[in-house]
Amino acid sequence: MAGRRAHSVYHRYSRRKGGGLPRGSVGWHPTIAHGGSRPPARTPADHALHEVVALSRALFGTPDEVEILRLAMDHIAAAGPYSAEAGYLNTGGDLVPSPRDGRMPALAVSRRVRELAGQDGNVAVPGRPWGRALGLRGLEGLHGYLVVTSRSRPTQAERSLLATLVRHTAAALSVAFALRRRREDALELHRLRDERAALQQQLISVVAELGFERAVRAFMAGVAASGGGEEAVTRALHGLTGLPALVEDRFGRLRSWTGPSRPVPYPEPDPVRQEEMLHAVARQAGPVRIRDRLITLIRPHGEILGVLALVDARGEADERTVLALEHAAASLAPELTHLRDLAEVELRLHRELVDDLLAGTDEASAYARSEAVGYDLHRSHYVVVVQWSNRTTDDSFAQTVGRAASAVGMRSLLTRRSDHVVLVADDRPHARALYEALARETGTRSGTIGVSAPSDSLNDIPHRYQEAQRAMDVRRHSREPYGTTFFDELGLYRILGPGNDYRELETFVQEWLGQLIDYDSRHNATLVETLSRYFDCGGNYDETAESLAIHRSTLRYRLQRIRDISGNDLANVEDRLNLQVATRVWKIVLGGPG
Repeated sequence: MAGRRAHSVYHRYSRRKGGGLPRGSVGWHPTIAHGGSRPPARTPADHALHEVVALSRALFGTPDEVEILRLAMDHIAAAGPYSAEAGYLNTGGDLVPSPRDGRMPALAVSRRVRELAGQDGNVAVPGRPWGRALGLRGLEGLHGYLVVTSRSRPTQAERSLLATLVRHTAAALSVAFALRRRREDALELHRLRDERAALQQQLISVVAELGFERAVRAFMAGVAASGGGEEAVTRALHGLTGLPALVEDRFGRLRSWTGPSRPVPYPEPDPVRQEEMLHAVARQAGPVRIRDRLITLIRPHGEILGVLALVDARGEADERTVLALEHAAASLAPELTHLRDLAEVELRLHRELVDDLLAGTDEASAYARSEAVGYDLHRSHYVVVVQWSNRTTDDSFAQTVGRAASAVGMRSLLTRRSDHVVLVADDRPHARALYEALARETGTRSGTIGVSAPSDSLNDIPHRYQEAQRAMDVRRHSREPYGTTFFDELGLYRILGPGNDYRELETFVQEWLGQLIDYDSRHNATLVETLSRYFDCGGNYDETAESLAIHRSTLRYRLQRIRDISGNDLANVEDRLNLQVATRVWKIVLGGPG
């Protein structure tokens, strides 16, 4: 709007045809105005001065800096044979170019203007014999630049008019900058007044919230001191917020719920999603909304002991609800820490007892210690070993195994070794129940479980431990390495494991497989493994080839090489039996290719 008004002002004062100039303007004469004789004709210099004055009025009538610079560039010809090559405004200490007819100035021109560092100077433009960069300066400093070129060298009068136009442009920019600063100052003053009012209101709210926070903190401290445990905390939190409150352990199992709409049965947690949720909440400061729940972690000293949550399906929770949830979590942390410490003491006592049982210990002492931890050792027992390929056998995994055993009704004592967990159970485990429970807990089925024969005496437990390990090793080296294997179902494999005379076994393997083992070693081949797979697949060519990922003809070639190298005939019943037993011993007892 300001630009159009400025243009109309300029054209009203600068048109060459159609009517006289306003009274008092350059070129106005009283004799002409009253019908007298015409004065002498106006010179080109008078006309140029008239146009510069009209442009000056248009410049001062424009409040926008960009529009002022554009007007000066568009009408630079009013001062002489000039063209405006470029214009720049000083914005935050940087000279920002103003487009001319939609085109930005040449890079060489912009580089030269910046090199002048606020001074006037010559500018070389192809096809123009004369060019100058003229600084637009005010009391506050440099407002910008006007880069002007000419088709011919300007006269002294034309240079004077140009200098006048530049000074007027700079003065108009000073006025526009001052007006803009006044507007900005007024806006800033208004903002500061609004901010002060908001701070005053915030101070009033803070005082009220501090009173509420002190009341909630004192209330929750009293609840925690009452000894009511998790039930008391969820009951108090439900009373404060009106929302259902619940506590879960870190694995997602419900420990306490107060309020309506409790799911029955409570959903079985997904281990992978539970870990993802815990990590997502742990990365945030304070409670986090996940679907219809507002969740916070109970984690004293960084260790996650459980989850406290409010069910807020309608999104009604406000700042006071969040505050109550945080204080409830803080009051619950000592309770869960105490329970964790008790569990660790009990687990340590269990481990020490199991470690002694596995190594062999005095029966009277073992019975007394078992009674102290509430476990009956007078019954028959089974030793169970558990190994999961993608889980480190640490305390966390041992606790996972203990929870899974409890979930399927196994009463047991537990300890761990470097690569497996050991259970001493008072009943024969179900063939699949423990494995399936652990698969759900870990989120993967890549686990192996070995179960010993029953033990009627505590002195038998070390031997039963070896049987459980043997059952697990046989399973791990079988075609289906994951699942549960019972020692008393091993058949022939019961004699092929730890506790036997390895020298005799090695001699037997060397007698039947020695030439093949040597050939594999020299030629980096896999003839013994091929033979082992062939027997595993019951002599079925297609199944063997598929398990080895080779072609059927390749398998035939390898079997023929085995016959040629070993001198044994696979069609002979005696040779076939001895070779099959030898491959089993080689793989299970002697460790295979290693």
